Amino acid sequence: MLFPVWFENLQVKYFNKAMKPFARFLPGTGTIEHRGRKSGKPYQTIVTAYRKGNVLAIALGHGKTDWVKNVLAAGQADLRLARRKLHLTNTRILPAGYDGPDAAGLPFLAKAQLGRMGVFVAEIA
Repeated sequence: MLFPVWFENLQVKYFNKAMKPFARFLPGTGTIEHRGRKSGKPYQTIVTAYRKGNVLAIALGHGKTDWVKNVLAAGQADLRLARRKLHLTNTRILPAGYDGPDAAGLPFLAKAQLGRMGVFVAEIA
């Protein structure tokens, strides 16, 4: 986790709720729609996504949070970017410092952040 716990709590409690109505209008910002692992309850989480072709990457500055665990358990999710809804499959996490073949296909900004933090990667179906 790159950010301190107090910052994460502040972001989840206030910032994300305030940004939810505007997230679809901001460049690169989207809402990932997923279901709880145990409850099955639908959730929406604001993320900053980077796209290159059919590959979507999200830097994990807060570490492996609940939305990441939910999406990995389901193996799929939907992402709303602007007015488009993308279906994500083949979800995985590349650990910080990873330099394997998956890193070559990442968008530039995600590849730059991969040195310091993990990156969530998925394919767009």
